[in-house]
Amino acid sequence: MANRTLIATVADLPDHGDRIIQEVGGVEICVFNIDGEYRAIANYCVHEAGPLCEGSLTGQMCTSDEDEWHWEYERDGELIECPWHSWTFDVKTGDNVKDDRYSVPTYDVDVEDGEIFVLL
Repeated sequence: MANRTLIATVADLPDHGDRIIQEVGGVEICVFNIDGEYRAIANYCVHEAGPLCEGSLTGQMCTSDEDEWHWEYERDGELIECPWHSWTFDVKTGDNVKDDRYSVPTYDVDVEDGEIFVLL
């Protein structure tokens, strides 16, 4: 059976993009408010162990070809960019947006009576 841990209340994360980082079972987990849905992801970048969830929450990512850089707007406000080296992950899936070989753990979230729980 999953361990259910209280992280915050809905009042603590009222707006899109609000987040809170808590240690649960020795792991730092971040809960985000993504358009009224609460998503949990590890605060750990698989690239060089950076504090992933301290980065910018965005809906854009930068790509390049041989001649120039391009900004692509996708998944409005659902992408987290690591502050160390800009590796970008989808908050909902944990997948790296540029290389599907990399992902970070995500966790199930329950909301009950205005309280937000993470399931481990």
